[in-house]
Amino acid sequence: MSEREAARSNRAFTEILELRPLFSVITSMTDVALAAHGLRKVYRSITALDGIDLEVHSGELFGLLGPNGAGKTTTVKILLGLTRPTSGEASIQGVPVSDPESRRRVGYLPEGHRFPGYLTARETLSVFGRMSGVDSPTLARRIPELLARVRLEKWARVRVKKFSKGMVQRLGLAAALVHDPDVLLLDEPTDGVDPVGRREIRDLLQELARSGKAVLVNSHLLSEIELTCSRVAILRAGKIAAQGTIDELTRRESRWRMAASPVDEALLAALRDTGAGVERQNGHLLLSVRDVDHVNALVDRVRTSGANLVELSPVKSSLEDVFVGLFRPPDEAPAPGAPGESR
Repeated sequence: MSEREAARSNRAFTEILELRPLFSVITSMTDVALAAHGLRKVYRSITALDGIDLEVHSGELFGLLGPNGAGKTTTVKILLGLTRPTSGEASIQGVPVSDPESRRRVGYLPEGHRFPGYLTARETLSVFGRMSGVDSPTLARRIPELLARVRLEKWARVRVKKFSKGMVQRLGLAAALVHDPDVLLLDEPTDGVDPVGRREIRDLLQELARSGKAVLVNSHLLSEIELTCSRVAILRAGKIAAQGTIDELTRRESRWRMAASPVDEALLAALRDTGAGVERQNGHLLLSVRDVDHVNALVDRVRTSGANLVELSPVKSSLEDVFVGLFRPPDEAPAPGAPGESR
């Protein structure tokens, strides 16, 4: 690093030192990387969180969803020690969030983050690395690796003020990773990034999860969450309205799609005799059933008729359908095929 680059880096280090997150070396990792139990936060007369419970495990990509005001930001602030819960408890890798040690191995990407425009990409990562306690030899090796991972290696010596929004977002992700954290809290990580960049960031996050890191993604982009995360929690008015794997939340056990051959009127009548709703749809049979046992009974009818069962699969909603269903006004009927309020 030249003397000029070092001077700019020292200046930035001094300016934003007070904002640095506290990072750490925690030698023992537990399977539960993030945990919140009975978490409640009241701001005077406003209840931002009303007793939420959630856990994020090491090696897991977890999505935190909800409209504005649902409590997502408050949850993240409590996990980062920026505000205290009114009641309940939270921990990171088994360490209470009230203890600064809990945040030593945490990487954080805030929404709408900004970097000093006079710094280059390399200088920015140097500043954040120094604030995170990373030594110079490690930074000299790690910074080029990170810039390559977020596709900014050709922009290493370019000042940040010349970066597009998507490039700033990529640099922010690299800054969150500079100290090789075990836990990542990412707020809208693909905001402002083009489709190719979103795919690359999604692949990177999945790679990080496979390496054993716990990743919590806070986002409004439901399609990205559905493609990226293994589990999600949907917040509504400070409470968890739904939580589970993507498959659990989008599967609708009352509707199944079946393909069989041949299908005649006698078979359709036999299926309907069980109480199932049966519709022909694009070469398939759309079945409305009571439960899985009912599905098994229908399969038995198909086989008894001598027809061959070609395909059987549950009809799924998109995560967006589930989300909209949870926030639909009670007096508004769901659209055909959309999940109801009970989902």
